[in-house]
Amino acid sequence: MSSFYDYRLRFVLALTFLVAGCGSGNGSTGTGTGTTTPQAAAPTISTSTSNGAQNGAVIVSLASATSGATIYYTIDGSTPTMSSTQYIAPFLVASNLTVNAIATASGDTNSSVTTQAFSANIASGTLVWSDEFANSGSSNAEPNPAIWTYDTGYQCCGNNEQETYCAWGSTTSPCNPQSPNAFIAPGGGLNIVAESPTIAVYTSARLKSQGLFSFQYGRIEAQMTLPESQGMWPAFWMLGNSIATINWPACGELDIMEHIDGSNTPFGGPGTGAAPGYDWIAGSVHGGASSSSEESGSERYTTNGFSAAATHTYGMIWTKGEIQYYVDSPSNIYATYKSTDSTWSPTPWPFDSGPEFILLNLAVGGDWPGNVDSTTVFPSTMQVQYVRIYAN
Repeated sequence: MSSFYDYRLRFVLALTFLVAGCGSGNGSTGTGTGTTTPQAAAPTISTSTSNGAQNGAVIVSLASATSGATIYYTIDGSTPTMSSTQYIAPFLVASNLTVNAIATASGDTNSSVTTQAFSANIASGTLVWSDEFANSGSSNAEPNPAIWTYDTGYQCCGNNEQETYCAWGSTTSPCNPQSPNAFIAPGGGLNIVAESPTIAVYTSARLKSQGLFSFQYGRIEAQMTLPESQGMWPAFWMLGNSIATINWPACGELDIMEHIDGSNTPFGGPGTGAAPGYDWIAGSVHGGASSSSEESGSERYTTNGFSAAATHTYGMIWTKGEIQYYVDSPSNIYATYKSTDSTWSPTPWPFDSGPEFILLNLAVGGDWPGNVDSTTVFPSTMQVQYVRIYAN
């Protein structure tokens, strides 16, 4: 015969089981699994004024505590979705805007939106970022590793080029750390040097800020002196951060300055049939869904007596829907490309889709300049006094 205490104990146990059962469903889907769908951690937004940012501009980095999360963001005040710009690398903010960001991860619900407004009120024309390539020492110095990394290897990057690109300090043959292909000379100035350490072997360097620094909209320029020799192909250019996910040319390529010698033929290299006449540089844009559907534009710049071997400033003015190239002064514009140009219909204009990173390189040979010949000069040096970005 059960006592009063036995009945009370059974009642408590039954009530405990009932309550536990009522709480066993999935909080999001009601699947009864006993778990709730996790939510990705909202992005954090951090800023830095190191590595070149100045005069009120900041370098913005986004991160999420959720392992493997992908971050999407907007800068126009809209709510970000998975169709918004994907965060790939730190980017420069030098205008009044609001960053809105979300994080997504497989198996998680999207995070809440993180918001941060920037109101630096920077005047147009203000210097907002630069690498002055300073070196107060007495020996060659490494380019700032917080800004510059490298493409490396033999024919690493297409175009049937002849060089092996070498990183600072590389001991992989034919690279020689005692004779670096990219260095900041005593007194300042970046030197990118093409060498021929043995017969028919060529080394050079291709610096890039990929994954470290990028920007969208502004005026960028570099002061440079260029080598004039058959097969030398110096370039100052940009690629979209999105190349990490959608490949070329959909990522967008902006060629601020390219130069080939080709006996100074007006519009091409060897075999064009054009007579020698004047020196020139080219400014180009490239886009398109794939290489087979590439769309591009290219304009040459020259004036009477122009020499790429002399020191010049090569620049680009980048605003929404428009790219302009200039030489020596932003008032000296020689090429303009617009999203409304017929070239970009129906091909998408890629240059409003997100930030791009900077490249500086000296190629040797390849499809455009043609290969090295008996007149080619080694070593040949591309000198860069600075790279600067100004607010629009």
